[in-house]
Order: sequence, then structure tokens, then C-alpha cells
Amino acid sequence: MRSFTSSIGLTFIAAAAAVLSGCAMAPAAAPVAGSHLDAVQKAAVLRICTPGDYKPFSFQKTDGAFEGIDVDLMTGFSASLGAKPEWVKTTWANLLPDLSAGKCDIAVGGVSVTTDRQKRAFFSAPYMVNGKTPIARCADVSKYQSVAAIDKPSVRVIFNPGGSNERFARTNFKQAKLTLHGENVTIFDEILANRADVFVTEAAEAITQQKLKPGLCAINPDKPLQYGEMAWMLPRDDVAFKSYVDQWLHLQQAGGDFQRTMDRWLK
Repeated sequence: MRSFTSSIGLTFIAAAAAVLSGCAMAPAAAPVAGSHLDAVQKAAVLRICTPGDYKPFSFQKTDGAFEGIDVDLMTGFSASLGAKPEWVKTTWANLLPDLSAGKCDIAVGGVSVTTDRQKRAFFSAPYMVNGKTPIARCADVSKYQSVAAIDKPSVRVIFNPGGSNERFARTNFKQAKLTLHGENVTIFDEILANRADVFVTEAAEAITQQKLKPGLCAINPDKPLQYGEMAWMLPRDDVAFKSYVDQWLHLQQAGGDFQRTMDRWLK
């Protein structure tokens, strides 16, 4: 476990230097209007979209409360704005549409950075390197060491809808039998019950679930099948809000609070 947590990448965006060309000075930029940074402080509420089905990032318990890495971080982030967190339950398929429609100010819960999402939203600075990793029954680990080994007609690959896991499965597995499973939290039980063989998800989730589900094993989580980064998703074109989010993340990392949150959930 420690080898994985020590490889977590923490990448933060530095302020960019403006480049002036020609002899005349460029006109001053107009101030950003309608930033979520101002709106959240005025309302004293931060609306947070999350699917709430992805341990260890965000998970909704039976009592309706949420827990996980992003939940703890959002509590601190909200407080920095003088706001309280308000959780907006969504699905992976609706996460980006809900953010774009203004139903929330930020989207969290184990969100993978992708260029498709980047076309319609901003991302915070990535806070974790977390690549795609298979999880299977422990007795079958030796069978599924690569994409080619998994992509066979006899292998039953299961995946959840609407996110990067579905995209990875449909892109990489052309011969394996693919099964779309609507509930992320019960996918692991399908493998244990021998109704599926492999699920490819992020390394952090695979490691967490192998602890929670005896009989399942994450396969080479320190050598993922595909490089990936995790970040928070933000409304597009809101530069002021993104700048504040990135600065807050940077200070949390530099001060050690960020790593303590990670260690609490990943060790």
C-alpha cells in the first residue's frame, strides 16, 4: 500500500507570465463578472456534484451522509470561502451535464482528467496520479496481466456507465464479453459471484476494494494499464474560481494537510 501512496503525483499550476508584444501597451483586461468565487461567498453555500459511489473519494452511506477523500477536502475548501458544503447527488453520466447546467459549483468524487471533459469544463490542478488497474478474483490474477490477456472472447469484462471506466473498456476490449452494470458499488460483488471476471478502474479504488472484499485482488496497481490523473471539475471559463481552487490545493499540499487526508483513506 505504501508503494502506491508514495507514487501519488501532486501537480499544481503556477501563475503564468503575460507576454507583451509590440511597442504599445495592451489594454487592461476587464474584470471577470459572475465568478463562482464571488457567488459562493455571497450565498455562504458551496454546491458540490458527486456520484457518491466511488470509494475512497466520495461515497454516500446508508444514512445519506457522504465520506471519503474528496468529502474531507471539500469540507476544508468550503470553510476557506466561509461557506457550508451542499452535496448534489448525481451519476457519472450526468456529472458533466449537471455542472454545465449550473446545478453545482464544483464536481468531485474521483474524477479522471480527460480531454473530452476538458472541452466542456475546467479542471483543477491534478492532485493524484491514478491509472487504470484491473481487479479480479485473486485466484485469477495471473490470467489478467495485460490488456491483451484480458481481451479474449472467454473473458467477461464488467464496467459502470458514463465515465472513463466505460470509455476504457469500450476502447480497449474488442473481443472480450462486455457487460454494462448500472451500479458501481455492486460491480465487485458480481466478480466475487463469478458473474464477471474483470473490472478495470483506478488504482486507488482497486486497492480500496481488495481490502473491503476478501477474494478480490488489484492487479499491479503500481503499474497501471493506462496513465491517469484525478482532479476536480470546474465551470468552464471561470478563471477566477479555478485560480482560487488551485491556490488552495497548493497551500494544503505545502502545509501537509493534503497528504494527511490522503494517508487517512489510502494507508
